[in-house]
Amino acid sequence: MRFRRSFAIFRNELRILAGDPAPMIVFIAMPLVLMAFMEPVVDGALAASSEGASGADHVVPGMAVMSAFFFAGATALAFFREHGWGTWDRLRSSPASGLEILTGKFVLGFASVLVQILVLFTLGGLIYGLEVRGSVTALALVSALVAITVVTVGVALVSACRTIQQVNAVVNLGALGFAGFGGAFTPVTMLPGWMEDAAPATPTYWAMEAYRSIIVDGEGWSAIAGPAAMLVAFAALFTVIALSRLRFEDAKTSWS
Repeated sequence: MRFRRSFAIFRNELRILAGDPAPMIVFIAMPLVLMAFMEPVVDGALAASSEGASGADHVVPGMAVMSAFFFAGATALAFFREHGWGTWDRLRSSPASGLEILTGKFVLGFASVLVQILVLFTLGGLIYGLEVRGSVTALALVSALVAITVVTVGVALVSACRTIQQVNAVVNLGALGFAGFGGAFTPVTMLPGWMEDAAPATPTYWAMEAYRSIIVDGEGWSAIAGPAAMLVAFAALFTVIALSRLRFEDAKTSWS
């Protein structure tokens, strides 16, 4: 594997993103708008409970994680648009191997999601008063693991879906499902019993557990070991799904 080839693909993806930053702007603006509506509601609900957290403590990481999983569609689009532009076969016939192509597209997706999450945390502090009581470096690690998980979901979607419309349908349902069951909208303890039981089956749940330990409980690296391991396990699962089904010669249908 030659990283020079992956870097060339990464640089091209970055050029495309810089030429049309609207999706990235939306992925940051949308959760900020949702926070404005949800923060006072969740704050009131938490004040009446024994959660010991403010509305911002929950809503900012919750909306950041939810919007991150919507970005899985953008990761998949990086592959589908090559088919729509008629450049996929040209890319495949280049000296770059399949792994080098995946790496180049993966790295930009990872960096984009990580920047998105960290910007939302920063703005959440400035606008909504979020206070990180624990380790900021641990928070950055959790955010990086969320970003890796999101991008592996995107590649798994490329392997499993034939059209970009299928990708969008799965992403919209999946991101909202993960958010609802995983406690991104409200704390898991406030969900119906059967939803609370199902919550650990989502990566969002483990991300929120880690963020809560850092933001609310003021914990550091040792407290997030379990949730971090689960996020790694989810990323590994989606990677196995992607690699077991991905066929570079398969035709894909982008927007028509």
